[in-house]
Amino acid sequence: MMTAALLAMTLVRAHHVRSFHIHPAPLDGWEASEREDHRVVQQQRYTDWHRVERTLTRFRREIAALLEEGWHRDVGIQHE
Repeated sequence: MMTAALLAMTLVRAHHVRSFHIHPAPLDGWEASEREDHRVVQQQRYTDWHRVERTLTRFRREIAALLEEGWHRDVGIQHE
């Protein structure tokens, strides 16, 4: 049974896109991914909730830093 994503955020600036996603994995655990433009920066599957929490904290800090640098939320994407 799939549930909602823990984090789904896409940021844009000029012609660049950064996206951060953490969602339940199909069978067990969670999948986390970070993309920059069309390149996968990180993609990891976790079964340990504490690792998911650390990744979620890191993604939120990165998102906050990018927003401070002038990045904007992509209004066409559903957010956290």
